[in-house]
Amino acid sequence: MQVTPVNSNLNQTNTNYNKNKERKIKAGVVATSALGVATALAHISKRQGFSLNPSRIAKTPIKDWAIFSLYSKNHPDRKLVHLEGAEVIELASASVAGGLIGGLVFDDKKHRKAKYKEAINQLLGNVLAPIGCVSLAGILYQKQEKNILNLVPQIKETGKASRFFNAALKAIPGSIATIAALGTGIFVGNKVSNFINEKIYHKKVERNIKPSDFAPHVDDLGVAITLMAKESPFSSFIQRVVPAFLCVPGYETGMHREEPEIPELKK
Repeated sequence: MQVTPVNSNLNQTNTNYNKNKERKIKAGVVATSALGVATALAHISKRQGFSLNPSRIAKTPIKDWAIFSLYSKNHPDRKLVHLEGAEVIELASASVAGGLIGGLVFDDKKHRKAKYKEAINQLLGNVLAPIGCVSLAGILYQKQEKNILNLVPQIKETGKASRFFNAALKAIPGSIATIAALGTGIFVGNKVSNFINEKIYHKKVERNIKPSDFAPHVDDLGVAITLMAKESPFSSFIQRVVPAFLCVPGYETGMHREEPEIPELKK
């Protein structure tokens, strides 16, 4: 008869316990991040004229709900939720606050300092600085838009395809400006937030840019793609999925743990 070592059973039990604990932490952080975003979105919707009365919402067709309403040429007057810089900041801040609360509640106390630092990184490095750069680039571009577009080559329009091609060509300069400003903002914001965390915690911080850092800016990337049409079903669809992507900063904050190597800085 084969005898299973006791240590093996204990290790397996500990592994299962850790996996279950990690799943509970992730589920809790996801829930609190989503709750933060949902609360902010409700506030924005109310501010923009949508009702939060449950009975009125129940009587409204689902396609006309704030979160689902899309632009349509057949219904140009349909009420839409617009998520610009201020709204994205509100959503992202609520996400980070929710994720931070979830991390503090569900994760070990020893990781709290790391979560505070990540909250600064997310808000300053991934939200405020990039949005500021994109907004500034947009203002500067609009001032020179006519001159810039005069330099863009155009083909003779003979139908829908040629009109679309010309519109796509005209969208290229604005798209390049938006993407360049976004990348610059995330890079600068990352450096500044690292510097602030070093001053606060007196520890060297080397937090590199991650793909998830671009999640709060799906709307900016969408705008870069859809500049050929100020109002279109696709551009409004991009804005509808922004709240889901804005749950990422909260999740990153709540799940963050201390970096492995952070030597003390001299005071």
